[in-house]
Amino acid sequence: MRVIDSIFEAVFLMGFIIGFVIRKIYTVRCRNSKAIRKYKSVVDIILLSAAGIGMILPFFFMFTTLLDFADYHLPGWLGWIGTAIFAMALLLLWRSHADLGRNWSAILQIRHEHSLITNGIYRHIRHPMYAAHLLWAIAQGLLLENWLAGWAFLVVFVPLYLIRAPKEEQMMLEQFDEQYRQYITRTGGIIPRFWK
Repeated sequence: MRVIDSIFEAVFLMGFIIGFVIRKIYTVRCRNSKAIRKYKSVVDIILLSAAGIGMILPFFFMFTTLLDFADYHLPGWLGWIGTAIFAMALLLLWRSHADLGRNWSAILQIRHEHSLITNGIYRHIRHPMYAAHLLWAIAQGLLLENWLAGWAFLVVFVPLYLIRAPKEEQMMLEQFDEQYRQYITRTGGIIPRFWK
């Protein structure tokens, strides 16, 4: 049985736990908010399931020898860069959940009394959770020296973002119309816009 054998694997494990706790707190807080419209499809379920697998593969790498055939070696300084990127991802994940409050949900939906959030992190970026997960996926590849466990989340995240973000934009346009159109002109998608 393999055990965690590097500081960067320990960093990943600790960060994963922190990310899980952040998500769980807001899942519980939003549990009783009623949805008035859901935008759920088979494609969404497949994409979210694939992303989940991409986030779980690291545990097979860290605690078994099943993925040892895909190991590689990186210079230590890349692991430290991965640590910094993971810290930014977790901060962005927390901040985006905190700013969204009860408007957050794991599936695309409009909740009762849904409001357009344009303050906090959303003042500069429309999709900070996607940005957080992109940073997470990059950090995972730098922290875990395994082609499958390290990069699987990035491989599945890219199509998830490219397919779901436009659906989310359309959902928000249907709900908030001109208010959201104006918001789009002031903000970046997953790269913050700090200028007007």
